[in-house]
Amino acid sequence: MTTSTGDSDTSVPPPQGMRRAARPRLPRAARIALLLAPALIVVAVFFVGGVSQTIAQSFGYQPYLPGYQLSFDAYAALWSDPAVRASLPLTARVAGVSTLLATVLGVAVALTIRGLGRSRTTVTAVVGSTLAVPHLVGAVCMLLLLSQSGLLARFGYALGLTSGRADFPALTNNGVGFAIIAEYVWKEAPFIAVIALAALGRGIDELEGAATSLGADRRQRLVHVTLPMLAPPVAGAAVLVFAFAAGSYEVPYLLGSPYPTTLPVVAFQSYSATDLTTRPTAMAIAVMITVTSSVVVLVYLATVGRLARRAS
Repeated sequence: MTTSTGDSDTSVPPPQGMRRAARPRLPRAARIALLLAPALIVVAVFFVGGVSQTIAQSFGYQPYLPGYQLSFDAYAALWSDPAVRASLPLTARVAGVSTLLATVLGVAVALTIRGLGRSRTTVTAVVGSTLAVPHLVGAVCMLLLLSQSGLLARFGYALGLTSGRADFPALTNNGVGFAIIAEYVWKEAPFIAVIALAALGRGIDELEGAATSLGADRRQRLVHVTLPMLAPPVAGAAVLVFAFAAGSYEVPYLLGSPYPTTLPVVAFQSYSATDLTTRPTAMAIAVMITVTSSVVVLVYLATVGRLARRAS
């Protein structure tokens, strides 16, 4: 309310009853939920909806086919399918060996970079440059490098190590999965190295200094201080690598053999077949891969939680 007297204005505060009521503030948890709601809705629709559709189709839910029936036939057929039985050991070998080698190499690279001087930033950037390369591009590079007509075979022939293309070992499109493992290690070892480098900057220097003051040598500091501090984050990264290696199909599809092949490739072949009655088998394989990866994640979370409670 404003009153005018001559040329001067005098502002008078409004009466108490006319003041605007203060807006009630939402709790902090409610504000965070509202801010995350758009992204969570998208995730719920596409992820939860996709998983639900996969599970439903694995039980035979095919409304586009006349006379469909819900049953466990697709899961029962998995154990009698020779392609699935042959793919199980190959999938386990590719995922397990890739994860192990990538973890060991990534930690070794991180520890090596940590000891560098001025070149540490440059080497870290070079190591992390592969993170932006898609796996599909990496698979094509491995095909050009390791195939019997690739660069290594040509170098071997030029140096007189082989007398022809047939003398070079078949590193791609074989039943061992060598090229698949090589691509996963090349791509995922830098990822684990970056995670390990981030963990190495969380007060490990002070702990190592305390261990040194107590008489610990370099090996004892590594075994009793550095590696235990790296174990939780590196193990979490290794779980992600294992889940990806067990569920990815593009790299085994390009670098693996037609038979035996990995479970994701078998699922893709069944899904893309012209016979729509094989669709539940493909979905059952996808569910099996998802359940296996989820079990690995739960084991990791339970182990980390138990170790954290023991440490506290």
